[in-house]
Amino acid sequence: MTVRYRSLIQDNARRDGFRFRPTDVVISTPPKCGTTWTQMLCALLIFDGPEFPGPLSELSPWLDQTVRSLDEVYAIYEAQQHRRFIKTHTPLDGLPLHDDVTYVVVGRDPRDVMISMEHHFANMDLERVLTLRDRAVGNDDLETLPPRPVPSDDPMERFRSFVREREYTGVVNLAQVLHHLDTAWWRRREPNVVMCHYADYSTNLAGELVRLAEALDFDVTDDRARRLAAEASLDRMRGRAADVIPNAGKIWKDDRAFLRSGSFGEWRTRVNERDLIEYDEAVVSMVSPELAQWAHEGRLGSGIEPSTV
Repeated sequence: MTVRYRSLIQDNARRDGFRFRPTDVVISTPPKCGTTWTQMLCALLIFDGPEFPGPLSELSPWLDQTVRSLDEVYAIYEAQQHRRFIKTHTPLDGLPLHDDVTYVVVGRDPRDVMISMEHHFANMDLERVLTLRDRAVGNDDLETLPPRPVPSDDPMERFRSFVREREYTGVVNLAQVLHHLDTAWWRRREPNVVMCHYADYSTNLAGELVRLAEALDFDVTDDRARRLAAEASLDRMRGRAADVIPNAGKIWKDDRAFLRSGSFGEWRTRVNERDLIEYDEAVVSMVSPELAQWAHEGRLGSGIEPSTV
């Protein structure tokens, strides 16, 4: 039995009845860990270049998102004749797992996720979200959703809440990010589970594209990978934001702001020594030392190859 994940913006029960196909690629990421980046890499491989038959959000809509009707999303995927790449923010314990489907799970330093998510929410027009949700699924169930914590005005307190919160509320916290990665970590040696990392994309995007291509059975030379990777740079994706970002022109105050700098370590201004000790203790209590190191540094930074440890 799979776990139910339900919040204002997502409900993984929407995948009940979805018909997966052999060779489908499921991109399963915690929010703000490189979802759109991974979708772009998959699209470049599937369409063999940067010319796509439609915007990414139409080619790879978020299956669980509640601001689009289920019939619309199902119809999009059902009509596709190319290899499908399916977006979800549901951990693997909330998904049906098929041997002939590939699951790509992407990690990022959880502290950077927290900062990115704050900017993400600041750029979101909640009134537009509620309007679209009402049209798609109705808003009569809002009172039955997990209560969303009220964020503090103090940035340091927001960091502490991120570390201390354990419940799934739809607002990203440390436990949610690590749990998501852990559901893949336990399956990391399975041939259809691929673990990628935001830091590795930032360090060697072409190399990670080759690695992803191999996992998805695409034959890509190093030279071709370099040319394709150039199309997946943050600057290039910002330049075509309307075709790349999810829900372009619908729920964001600024579409281009969806793709931020992707910087590292902004969280350092939010913490003192005691906060870092508490953070480290929380991480140790939730995941193995190997996963903790990989989650914070990636494969290239840690030297940990998930499929072999």
